[in-house]
Amino acid sequence: MTVLEAIAEGKRALKSPCLNALITTPDLDASLLLAEVLRLSREELITRGETHLTPDAREKFLELLERRMGGECVAYILRKKEFRGLEFFVNPSVLVPRPDTELLVEAVLEKGKLWNKTEEGGETIRVLDLCTGSGAIAVALKNEMPSLELWAADISEEALETAKANAERRQISIRFYQGHLFEALPAELTFHIIVSNPPYIPSAEIRCLPPEVQREPRLALDGGEDGLGIIREIIARAPDFLEPGGILLLEASPEQMKSVSQTLEKDRFINIKTYNDLSGLERVIEGTMP
Repeated sequence: MTVLEAIAEGKRALKSPCLNALITTPDLDASLLLAEVLRLSREELITRGETHLTPDAREKFLELLERRMGGECVAYILRKKEFRGLEFFVNPSVLVPRPDTELLVEAVLEKGKLWNKTEEGGETIRVLDLCTGSGAIAVALKNEMPSLELWAADISEEALETAKANAERRQISIRFYQGHLFEALPAELTFHIIVSNPPYIPSAEIRCLPPEVQREPRLALDGGEDGLGIIREIIARAPDFLEPGGILLLEASPEQMKSVSQTLEKDRFINIKTYNDLSGLERVIEGTMP
């Protein structure tokens, strides 16, 4: 069997009905899995299309296909995922970074650049990433704007170990804390920007998510009865940790934006605005401390 024949076989297998998986990109998934087995890039797969697989390589490829059809996402199988052009370690203790979350990074970078222009004396901008998970947001921010001073917190010890590994891989300095939201932090800390992609799925809706998503840590998905439990906590406590004029940026679902906006207003935030994701839907919301 050649490389091209293996990709075609993988695509056919992943296109077949799978009770335990929702596979929308069978061609891409098959290519990524085969590239991992052969230790090649996807581009190299094409140039070596007529190369024959060894029996061991074919067996390993079929094993990975079985895992994918069993509902394990490609990122967990490969133990890696790209985000903002960087490769991150991922595992079942963290959410898989998604393209829509890059919007949070872009919003923080935009605010950071504006702050640099308006702040006299060149004060270092302090940023907190709550519910950091794999550390993708914090690492991407520090990678793209090294002048930022980054803190990151998560309730999960396993998630923090993954985040630390991702920071160390890039030789990026981030202060990590374990605990529930702001309880993880020293009380005297204050920040110019707080950013978070918190759990915001209503508890009852988790069982309706695609099988692959249901395998991600419930702790990072479950936002309580209406999905806004953690978000309300963050908004209520954030004023104690924000500098005057400081900014809170949150990811949530488009359907939740009106409720989140009302909560921000109730807790004294001003200049509330939203950012649209790749589908044109409101995905990130911002509020400023007076």
